[in-house]
Amino acid sequence: MFGRDPWGGPLEISNADSATDDDRSRDLDRAALMRQLDETQQSWLLAGPGDQAGKKKKKYVDLGCVVLDRKIFMWTVGTILGLGVFIGFVMMIVKLVPHKRPPPPPPDQYTQALHKALMFFNAQRSGPLPKHNGVSWRGNSCMKDGLSDSTVRRSLVGGFYDAGDAIKFNYPMAWSMTMLSWSVIEYKAKYEAIGELDHIKELIKWGTDYILKTFNSSADTIDRIVAQVGVGDTSKGSSQPNDHYCWMRPEDIDYKRPVTECHSCSDLASEMAAALAAASIVFKDSKTYSDKLVKGAKALYKFGRLQRGRYSPNGSDQAIFYNSTSYWDEFVWGGAWMYFATGNNSYLTIATAPGMAKHAGAFWFGSPNYGVFTWDDKLPGAQVLLSRLRLFLSPGYPYEEILRTFHNQTDNVMCSYLPLFNSFNFTKGGLIQLNHGGPQPLQYAVNAAFLASLYSDYLEAADTPGWYCGPNFYTTEVLRKFARSQLDYILGKNPLKMSYVVGFGNKYPKRPHHRGASIPHNGVKYGCKGGFKWRETKKANPNILVGAMVAGPDRHDGFKDVRTNYNYTEPTLAANAGLVAALISIADIPTGRGGMFTKFSDYMGMAKARIGKWVMTASLCMH
Repeated sequence: MFGRDPWGGPLEISNADSATDDDRSRDLDRAALMRQLDETQQSWLLAGPGDQAGKKKKKYVDLGCVVLDRKIFMWTVGTILGLGVFIGFVMMIVKLVPHKRPPPPPPDQYTQALHKALMFFNAQRSGPLPKHNGVSWRGNSCMKDGLSDSTVRRSLVGGFYDAGDAIKFNYPMAWSMTMLSWSVIEYKAKYEAIGELDHIKELIKWGTDYILKTFNSSADTIDRIVAQVGVGDTSKGSSQPNDHYCWMRPEDIDYKRPVTECHSCSDLASEMAAALAAASIVFKDSKTYSDKLVKGAKALYKFGRLQRGRYSPNGSDQAIFYNSTSYWDEFVWGGAWMYFATGNNSYLTIATAPGMAKHAGAFWFGSPNYGVFTWDDKLPGAQVLLSRLRLFLSPGYPYEEILRTFHNQTDNVMCSYLPLFNSFNFTKGGLIQLNHGGPQPLQYAVNAAFLASLYSDYLEAADTPGWYCGPNFYTTEVLRKFARSQLDYILGKNPLKMSYVVGFGNKYPKRPHHRGASIPHNGVKYGCKGGFKWRETKKANPNILVGAMVAGPDRHDGFKDVRTNYNYTEPTLAANAGLVAALISIADIPTGRGGMFTKFSDYMGMAKARIGKWVMTASLCMH
């Protein structure tokens, strides 16, 4: 038989002890009587039952390892709870009381210029303007485009005017939308941080909505597309009013605006496909619209591949103002964008075909324009875009050979931008002469700045500190230094100490070659020739064309702020698109996202679902 002692161990009780319980009790009683009681014990015995009951019995709280007086325990718990309530109340007051936080650092000059550069696109809008357009001197214009043309008879309202006139050239307009979309894809977090993401997406959609109107975007196969709306040729001596012969606000245009269509225009179709494909990535969160853009892009690229030809035949309006020298570079450029938008390997196969690269001029190392990225020559941009694919996806066979070639040639293009290699001249003030001293140099400089800045980000994201020019190694900071030098020149660090972006800085062009900006917003309608007095005046434009980058200085850093000389003072849609892309790429904008730029992997949902096994086993390292 077992019991438990106070230590928790077993206590064995022996059966050999034969004494009974009664015997033990009697022995204990006798011993107690024989023992002398002390005073304390006697007091216990003398106290009657009433005395014991009159005293309050203390209550205790047993916490297991500690026994506490109940009053002390309750007081302690109450004190702790009260203290907690007090602390919570103080914290609530601290949160509710407004605090003076240190102001964020002021935006750098590139960010400030970017806000303005985007406003130029607001000023170039055609059609019914949104209420929040923000350009007080602009209004609804050309509301009958397409409908008044007997050969088209469908609405072509909307889009953007190209420059200081009112012509809508689809070729440079589409390239501009591709560039804006590319900049959003790469630097979405930056746009979001400065509050311009919704704005630029709205501008892109304004352009792509119009592009979708210029062909049968609901069909899988098309046989024609619109090349432009309006006419600008004045060389034939005709006095027929058109968009160059007249000097009037777009809001006042009352003459006919012919529509030019083309049935064989591979370059234009492929560029329009690139614009819609790139925009479909920007709008990937809006599935219905994104799918609509992809469908249209597929039809356009297919049309361009089947109906071979340049969109700008000799003697045409297109050839005079935006002549296309080849369509092969658009096949590569458009194919690359189609691949990124769809993940369909067939587009990558076209873009990386060795014969395609050869026709596009990838091996024309001796060409004076090699590496010059423009609205006409997309090859340098396509090579950077496809270098991205090799750096972060590495698809391997059968694409690796030409992708490696494009990657190497991108390295060579970056080397050509550096002054020490003498590939291109620089003005004494530091502006690169990518058009070899020709007029309107700034549009080429901003495109090069964008590619250099973007490529430096690619290299850093791939844990590559730089690149080689022959045996010499250069860090990515060299590319950024070049990009900053060109933008700094444009923003005022030049011999004239003048900004070439209207509205930026203390000194900038006051007389841009621009009809709407040069005519007062006074409610008076000026006819075709009625606006000439505003063109010829030496006074500053009454309306500030905020954000417009003018054509730029000459090769001697000289500039004439003369409205009639468009080679100095005319801004264009394509030039400003390059400016926006360059500014966002180089701007120091904290994003809180841990990365310099937004990666394509964030936009590859559609493509990833369609890419073959070679992609599914690859690692997308740009998260």
